[in-house]
Amino acid sequence: MSFQAPKGVKEYVPPQAATFYAIRQAFAETARRAGYSYLETAVFEDTQLFARGVGESTDVVSKEMYTFTDRGGRSLTLRPEFTAGVLRAVLEYGLHRGQLPVKVWTGGPVFRAEAPQEGRYRQFYQLDLEAVGSEDPAVDAETIALAWQWYSALGLTQVRLLLNSLGCSECRPLYRTRLQDFLRGLDLDEATRARIEINPLRVLDDRRPEVREQLEDAPLIGDHLCGDCKAYHDRVKQHLADLDIPWQDDPRMVRGLDYYTRTTFEFDHPLLGAQSGIGGGGRYDGLSEAIGGPRLPGIGFGLGLDRTVIALGREGIELATPPRCEVYGVALGEEAARTMFKLLGDLRAAGVAADMSFGGKGLKGAMKGADRSGARFALILGERDLAAQAVQLKDLTTAEQTEVPLAQVVDVLKGKVQ
Repeated sequence: MSFQAPKGVKEYVPPQAATFYAIRQAFAETARRAGYSYLETAVFEDTQLFARGVGESTDVVSKEMYTFTDRGGRSLTLRPEFTAGVLRAVLEYGLHRGQLPVKVWTGGPVFRAEAPQEGRYRQFYQLDLEAVGSEDPAVDAETIALAWQWYSALGLTQVRLLLNSLGCSECRPLYRTRLQDFLRGLDLDEATRARIEINPLRVLDDRRPEVREQLEDAPLIGDHLCGDCKAYHDRVKQHLADLDIPWQDDPRMVRGLDYYTRTTFEFDHPLLGAQSGIGGGGRYDGLSEAIGGPRLPGIGFGLGLDRTVIALGREGIELATPPRCEVYGVALGEEAARTMFKLLGDLRAAGVAADMSFGGKGLKGAMKGADRSGARFALILGERDLAAQAVQLKDLTTAEQTEVPLAQVVDVLKGKVQ
């Protein structure tokens, strides 16, 4: 075949896809127990939603977005992150007019034009959770706790929670001025100097070693928080302590998006090397106004599924996944195949995962299929069995074989596999 997936696109096929699916299902259950509802949003949006919401000074908007003009002349962009689109949907469908906070989660592919490497892809997968309409430290702590509980439920033991506060509209302007004064005295390229004037916090997010060395003595936002922000941050940490969730203060963490205020956090896994960040998020109290909505505070996160899969592998964790097949049917002859097909339907309706040999294979070839399916039991049905209205039930683990009346097969197998 002359086609293959585009460079930088991460795909999951069996058997690894079963782990990917199990991870997502575990998150769905974690979110459900905390009162979060699922929603599905557009994969592409008006480009201005991200330019105004995420921030034109960010690398995401200025360098990494997949933007195209549609046939109507509209500029559209494949989503590079979830929060702006989720908030747009909350506002568009009036969810904020009901009970607050609006608690929703979603997931799927996101797209950024980056240099592909392990853990960094052009099409990658995230789980996203948002709590919109509340400015309460307990909501911040709950959001962080849900991600922590999900990582713990997967069995990950080396995840670290990094925590910071980015202040608010009251205390950040003074910090911004002092940071700009400091940055203007550094040896930086012209593009970075331009960024100092637009959004100096973006410079703190620069990963280049030659820049990071010069930032060692940069002023810290934590030293410039107003009284309200400091008290807010202390309450978030107290709630986390009440839940026995450990964290590390990271006073230099600013995240890569412009909309963050106050609580910001990252989840880090040291075994992942350069791409050690496996999730993160924060509060975005001004995002609604930035995209044309009313004042509507919120907090949320995005967790990387791809990097979580890698982290599980690095820690040697294999998730238990439901069997693809529990019972495999082997039918010898056309009439037996018809009866087996009906029997498989009855088994599936009863909650038993069942498959069968198709294409009229002989006994040897069909039994190879049974072994490859991973099933524990095989049902063997031939002409003599049909005449006796029975089927041969073979335990593929012990090789023990017994005859079971056709009318009792479903009940017998339900008792063995459930």
